[in-house]
Amino acid sequence: MRRIITLGPSLVVLATASSLLWFSPRILRALAASQTEAQILLARRTIESDDILERINRAIRSVADSVEPSVVHIDVMSRDPGANRPLGSTGSGWIFDASGHIITNAHVVRGAKIVRVQLYDGRATRGEIVGIDPFTDIAVLKIDTADLTPVSRATGERLYQGDRVFAFGSPFGFKFSMSEGIVSGLGRAAGPALDSGGFTNFIQTDAAVNPGNSGGPLVDVRGRVVGMNVAIATAKDSQGVEGSEGQSAGISFAIPLVTIENVVSQLIEHGKVSRGFLGISFDFGRFDDENGPSTGLPVGIPIDGPASRAGLQTGDVLTALNNQPITSREVLRSLISNVRPGEKVTIAYRRNDTDATATVVMGEMSTELLISRTILEDLQSDLGISFEDPDQPRFARSRSAPIVRAISTDSIAYAAGVREGDRIIRVGNRAVETLPQAAAALIDEGFYLGKPVQLTTRATEQSPAPTRTHVVRLWGPAAGPDDRDREK
Repeated sequence: MRRIITLGPSLVVLATASSLLWFSPRILRALAASQTEAQILLARRTIESDDILERINRAIRSVADSVEPSVVHIDVMSRDPGANRPLGSTGSGWIFDASGHIITNAHVVRGAKIVRVQLYDGRATRGEIVGIDPFTDIAVLKIDTADLTPVSRATGERLYQGDRVFAFGSPFGFKFSMSEGIVSGLGRAAGPALDSGGFTNFIQTDAAVNPGNSGGPLVDVRGRVVGMNVAIATAKDSQGVEGSEGQSAGISFAIPLVTIENVVSQLIEHGKVSRGFLGISFDFGRFDDENGPSTGLPVGIPIDGPASRAGLQTGDVLTALNNQPITSREVLRSLISNVRPGEKVTIAYRRNDTDATATVVMGEMSTELLISRTILEDLQSDLGISFEDPDQPRFARSRSAPIVRAISTDSIAYAAGVREGDRIIRVGNRAVETLPQAAAALIDEGFYLGKPVQLTTRATEQSPAPTRTHVVRLWGPAAGPDDRDREK
């Protein structure tokens, strides 16, 4: 009897411990569930009491509602230079004014035989090319359609890194799409694929931009255009060559509005663009474009140029143009390109540790000074001609002659009578001796405006060689009445 009494407390403890081991997980799970339920309840109450996300949603929907009616989808029909068949492509654009001017990229419509513009409400009509500026990759179309809604523009507004932006367009043919991002950087160079005329002062964003977005507007949080989508950063291949088109990788580029408005107004008024010429050289001193000093840009000043006549000298360090800081060659080129010939600009500079300013009356930039490797490649592709001389450096600016080394039989140049071995000696009324001179003359004569341009050639293998004349035209006259697109 005494033994049983002695073992009793031990049995109670054992039973209690066993019960705790059995029920504790269930109790803990119940407590965790209660905590989760309380957390969810608190989160729901917070969401219901604070409508900040809903207000953000409403604001973004308002941006879409205000911009989409001014965005257009562009279908382009051209001819495959390698085969006798039509070639189609798509792009985007936006309504510039109520008169029917549509803005897009030059590369979207360059060489087009037919341009078809579709509005947001479903109407579609033919677009006529008013003007193309290959150096900034900007083109102006015109449609004859009523009840158009131009998009608002942030004219004169400054853009900052970190600003929220929205890209519109037709990526991969998905019409009237919208993506969101921020301004990742300003004053960017987009790579050799777009360094057409040295104008590389691009807006960098992380908004999703893909093929088909080209020409679409980039807008701010108020639905105002701040730029135009133009390019995507692409990785280099195994040979280190950078591609010109790819898929969104979080780095895209847009042409700034200030450049667009300057170019577009001139294309609408005159059909061509005149650019300011400052008369400086970048060959003086060393300047690191990527990590350039904030103190300015050292330049050379050739004699008898606008800068020289204003008193600037070789070795001066340019620090600002019209109060806008000069941080790189690209920025300075862009600032100069937005000033028209004859206008006055104020240059801030430093000479021998002394700051000063000068007023410069801008001259006019010649087209030949703007010719680049990209422009030469585009012209050769559009003409169906290869001028490259295998015995000379590729696209040598000063020595390469405009001699036809190869020509496609399905090209506008071949159809005009140009043949392999011909040397172009005159474009219009201008005598030419080098390839850059011939390219500049073609552009000045209105080749990219669809105007017929007369070429005078001489066969290099004949002596003495007679001259021949040819007329080339990037696209033909307007379609006849049986070939017109009808509005839908």
